[in-house]
Amino acid sequence: MVKALLKKIIPKQLFSAYYYGLAIGSAMYYGKPSEKMIVIGVTGTKGKTSTCNFIWAGLSEKYKVGMITSANIRIGDDEELNAYHMTMPGRATIQRLMKKMMDAGCQYCVIETTSEGIKQFRHKGIAYDTLVFTNLTPEHLPSHGGSFENYKQAKGTIFKELSQRPKKVIDGKEIPTTVIVNADSEHKDYFLSFPADSKLTYSIVNPSDFQVKGSIHTPLGPQFTLGDSSYHLSILGTFNIYNALPAIIIAEKAGIIPADIQAGLERLTLIPGRMEQIKEGQNFSVIVDYAHEKESMGALLATAKSMRPAGKKIIVVLGAEGGGRDKAKRPAMGQIVGKEADYVVVSDVDPYEDDPKQIAEDIAVVAEKMGKVREQNLFTILDRKEGIAKALSLAKTGDIVLITGKGAEQSMYTNSGKIAWDDRTVVKELLRNKIQN
Repeated sequence: MVKALLKKIIPKQLFSAYYYGLAIGSAMYYGKPSEKMIVIGVTGTKGKTSTCNFIWAGLSEKYKVGMITSANIRIGDDEELNAYHMTMPGRATIQRLMKKMMDAGCQYCVIETTSEGIKQFRHKGIAYDTLVFTNLTPEHLPSHGGSFENYKQAKGTIFKELSQRPKKVIDGKEIPTTVIVNADSEHKDYFLSFPADSKLTYSIVNPSDFQVKGSIHTPLGPQFTLGDSSYHLSILGTFNIYNALPAIIIAEKAGIIPADIQAGLERLTLIPGRMEQIKEGQNFSVIVDYAHEKESMGALLATAKSMRPAGKKIIVVLGAEGGGRDKAKRPAMGQIVGKEADYVVVSDVDPYEDDPKQIAEDIAVVAEKMGKVREQNLFTILDRKEGIAKALSLAKTGDIVLITGKGAEQSMYTNSGKIAWDDRTVVKELLRNKIQN
């Protein structure tokens, strides 16, 4: 509340100057660590966290790699959850983490880079070398003046600045600038328009430099062919093929052979809160995933449908953020879960100072229009633990329960303030109690 009040009374330009100065000052204080490593930035709307983790996995077969994402932070093989409740931590924190990576001998650093972080200059003082664009759909529009074009251009900022950075030399070798773009995105041309030493594309549908030849979904994860090599991912979801392709490109360019890239990708069996399966001996599937808007929810539901045995049900727990976040996604999510899921439980995610009941109703009323019936296959339970418990109680043998919206986040922002929270921990506790009883 204090921060919101200060933003109202202090000119925006002063805040911007403060953010910019803090970012540059922090980089200098920590010795400009990004200039001593090859830095890879991943931006887009969906798949950033998973893409970063796949890049880490592919490169880790030969190099020591650091990584900062909304779910987890890695320094080599050491991993911790991101406890900051933001994808890009504070400017000083980012530089401090990169300094730790540099001191630990990391040759590469992978950073999930968001439009909100760019807007607040959290990317300043980071000398990117390679930028990956995943995809672009409307999200976070209120913080960009309600304009999709502003949102797109915010992400384009780092691509524009890539060609403007001074030449980077590490161990006597000049590091080229590289842009890697999803050719199946309708926005590919925009992100390819910026200067770079090298520009590469990947795809499943459209022609590209790295186009998948064929793919299948298996109970153990997707398999696909790229060039003369076959790859298998240990993370569920056919959509994860898109997230793995930049990793293969980057690893190949770093001199790693396909067999070793495959080994690295296959060894990545867990991305916290991303298609994370929770197994406590129950006779149904439970998946915790960060899906929090229409497109990611649709991809998640499609994966669940491909996995479920005949005649079994899909049960979804979902919600939406308050605090000025995009309200337009609420009815969109209500529509898709109302249509594609068998049971829907609407609950809190991060209401902040907004009315939790109104947020839930914005989703639930649209699910009703899609045929769901209150207290039969549609439930509004604001308390998230109770909502998850309800979803688990509905599950029968072979059903699939999807707990969405928070992934591996370690806190929740309620009307009363910030509280400690982890969907995965809550689900495990409830499952144990269910099995015991």
